[in-house]
Amino acid sequence: MSNFLIIGASRGIGEGFSLGLPDEGDNVWLVSRTRPDALDEDDGVDRDWLELDVAEQGSGLEIAEWLGDEEVLDVVIYNAGIWESGGFEPEYDFDQAPEEESWRILEVNLCAAVTCIQAVLPHLRRSDKGRIILIGSAAGLENAGLMEVAYTASKFGVRGLAQALRENLRWDRIGVTCINPGEVANEIPYLDGPEAALEAYENSRIPIQDIVDLVRCVIDLSPAACVKEINIPAMTDEYV
Repeated sequence: MSNFLIIGASRGIGEGFSLGLPDEGDNVWLVSRTRPDALDEDDGVDRDWLELDVAEQGSGLEIAEWLGDEEVLDVVIYNAGIWESGGFEPEYDFDQAPEEESWRILEVNLCAAVTCIQAVLPHLRRSDKGRIILIGSAAGLENAGLMEVAYTASKFGVRGLAQALRENLRWDRIGVTCINPGEVANEIPYLDGPEAALEAYENSRIPIQDIVDLVRCVIDLSPAACVKEINIPAMTDEYV
């Protein structure tokens, strides 16, 4: 039996993690602002949900209190992420980006990742197979060539977070992995299958199932293995 905490779990990749990673008998704690449809699945997985905006200060402590003092976590996945309005579209203009929006992107994508993970480290340390998975982005790679300033900065920071966390947790034998996907078919529900995503986007976006399979591979490795970072652009991502 494994225990998962998934932060940013209501849709897209997060929904895929909540459905595709746990096996029958596993426990999954889901954190998001909107109710995940995965709660309705009858597949032998025990899922619980905390409605929370992680950008609010104290959100990490709220998650820890929700879990309880004695709970064990085997896998923590930080998947919460937002980007600029008009981001990745021709109309994006950094000169016109609202200050409040930029602050919120950094708070959700990076600052909350720091504080939420810090708050649940006692739960991870109780596991003999602890893993932290941070979902970065190909936008955060060196010289990716994208213009979305706050989003790119936040995802570059997630990579730095992974590196520093790894050194803090090395002797706890808690693996820290940052996964940097390119264009993912987030709009195609996980349960629709990978073929639906490949058909909808003519093989130009990565099916959610591919990201889920990568994470499953990482968490199934022995505690002796350390996977630092995985970059997985789509074949058609010319900017990476």
